[in-house]
Amino acid sequence: MLSLESLLETLKTGNGFWNPVVWVVATAIIFLLIYILRGFGKKDYKKETGQTQAFLSGNPEYEKELMHVKSSNVYWGFTETLKSVYDVLKKMHNGNASDYVLWFLIIMAVVFIFMGLI
Repeated sequence: MLSLESLLETLKTGNGFWNPVVWVVATAIIFLLIYILRGFGKKDYKKETGQTQAFLSGNPEYEKELMHVKSSNVYWGFTETLKSVYDVLKKMHNGNASDYVLWFLIIMAVVFIFMGLI
């Protein structure tokens, strides 16, 4: 069984040392410094006022649902460029998972045939 004295002794690693008492004291000093620095903060801060609103470059903040950027907006340039490819793929899309597995097997067979030829 570990004794308290063995837990508190200094471990020398060759590149440094580990002492839990030093780390506890250092952590306490760091938290004390953070608390002191926090005390220098602005006293006129009010939680439920306009100070807590996000800065949107002067634009008003709308409802959260209206502020969402849809994925179609993010990939607009990509989808617009490949629109002809997507139109063909949409015609092939029927929502049946077994068709996707069939296409996957066909494509894998073609890939293996090409790999065998090379």
